[in-house]
Amino acid sequence: MSLCINPICPKPDHPQNSNNRHCQSCGSDLLLQGRYRVMRLLSDNSGFGKIYTAEEPGTPKILKVLKEHLNNEPKAVELFQQEAKVLAQFQHPGIPKVDGYFPYQTRNGLILHCIVMEKIEGPNLEEWLKQQGNHPISEQQAIAWLKQLAEILHLVHGKQYFHRDIKPPNIMLRPNGQLVLIDFGTAREATYTYLAKLGAGYQITGIVSAGYTPPEQANHQAVLQSDFFALGRTFVHLLTGQYPLKFYDAHNDVFPWRQAANISPSLADFIDNLMARKPGDRPLNTQVLLQRIEELAQKLGKRKTNLPLSVAAGVLVVLGGGIGFWVSKLGGSSVSSPTPVVRGGSSLENVSLVKTLTGHSDSVSSVAISPDGQTLVSGSHNNTIEIWNLATGDLIGTLSGHSGSVLSVAISPDGQTLVSGSRDNTIKIWNLATGNLIRTLSGHSDWVRSVAISPDGQTLVSGSSDNPIKIWNLATGNLIRTLSGHSDWVESVAISPDGQTLVSGSSDNPIKIWNLATGNLIRTLSGHSGYVYSVAISPDGQTLVSGSSDKTINIWNLATGNLIRTLSGHSGYVYSVAISPDGQTLVSGSNDKTI
Repeated sequence: MSLCINPICPKPDHPQNSNNRHCQSCGSDLLLQGRYRVMRLLSDNSGFGKIYTAEEPGTPKILKVLKEHLNNEPKAVELFQQEAKVLAQFQHPGIPKVDGYFPYQTRNGLILHCIVMEKIEGPNLEEWLKQQGNHPISEQQAIAWLKQLAEILHLVHGKQYFHRDIKPPNIMLRPNGQLVLIDFGTAREATYTYLAKLGAGYQITGIVSAGYTPPEQANHQAVLQSDFFALGRTFVHLLTGQYPLKFYDAHNDVFPWRQAANISPSLADFIDNLMARKPGDRPLNTQVLLQRIEELAQKLGKRKTNLPLSVAAGVLVVLGGGIGFWVSKLGGSSVSSPTPVVRGGSSLENVSLVKTLTGHSDSVSSVAISPDGQTLVSGSHNNTIEIWNLATGDLIGTLSGHSGSVLSVAISPDGQTLVSGSRDNTIKIWNLATGNLIRTLSGHSDWVRSVAISPDGQTLVSGSSDNPIKIWNLATGNLIRTLSGHSDWVESVAISPDGQTLVSGSSDNPIKIWNLATGNLIRTLSGHSGYVYSVAISPDGQTLVSGSSDKTINIWNLATGNLIRTLSGHSGYVYSVAISPDGQTLVSGSNDKTI
């Protein structure tokens, strides 16, 4: 395919264009600048320009063409050329590389203004969010992306340019995770008002992206801090999964977005500061913005460590397919580092994938195996629970009842009861054999992030984003008591094998140990500098293991609360930990994509 960009060409996609230098319909040159062959039209929705994909031999490109009715408007041409001038000043993976601007003349003498730039592989953030089912991004992801975008803006503002149209469709995500800010249209001193009138038949008074544009920009008085407002609104969209315009109450002039975002008050306050009504109340500049993001990351326990894996305590063994197993021996305090453990053979070559179960249409957030080892249960962000035959991999049934993502599942010791916690703020109790819903527990005011069942099968414990822990009678569904002590989300709960002790991990960093029967707080363990995402207790009840966003695993003496050792081997947050039935082996899973 080779496309003619002459706007008056009668057949721009003539089938014989691909094998010719000139359009077989109008005679215009198909090889722009002798280098670029246009492949297809991507977008013609703007009143300003058309976007095409093009190819330079072996390299995909993006071609932007100023709409022909703007050719006689010097200001429009100037602003279009300005984009190439701006982009040419930067060499950064977060800013598209530009080949440059050039005029192109069609066979009938029409001049078209063109810019060729790098084609960014990957979706924009609006497309990406839709691919995720519009599920909000995590607080950790928000911090990482805020830092990336602030670094890009630091470069741009440093050249006295500002973007004026930051929003998810104008931020692309490369396959390696790098964000790219696109659509640089004007320099700082240029005004969009003139261009907007021209591009839409003089019907628009300004270029405004509804929900993202700050008030001063809507009044044609944009400043550098206008980008911060749009950045804040962009993260409202990403942290709630909803367009910002949906939150604005014009009658009362309020913007109550926080109720739809399950994030810490610190991050919410930061976003609100970015969106302050007056530009002077927002961060002064990008240097201040970067400093505040770093302070926020440290406060939320997400400080990046520089410990190289080669000297870390963990041993990382790479298996086929790029999956890493990091397995630690649990034992005496004389052991100072994890030891690779191989089960069922003398070589890691014996480790292989048994089967892959496909059934959920979204992320699987939790799994549990029945005590007899025959049944697997999985909870997903598609709001369902699936029950599988573990031996054959066959799907036994799907449980639908939650109206939000299923974040946690647990099976009773007798294998008869399944408990699930969800983003819909409820806990559901099911008959595992029949799939029938026994009852729904509505006591939490926020997401139920973790559930655990006592060894005698009589007590259910739940942790939630509303901070308190709730203890329930599993048979009746009655609330026994509420434990208040954590100041942030309760990410994980575990009950000791003797049923006497409850352990909870939270986003407030400390671990708390409770008397399950009385609800009294026994002690608080301080050792992690980040969220405690997971806790597990050894089968003998003597050892507690915790995984954290500080990228470490702590091993504790449960009876005394003493820290036995810290394992530092993961390069990402440790989301899950589990201990083998013989109490000898610890397994950890992380967002560094290794186990």
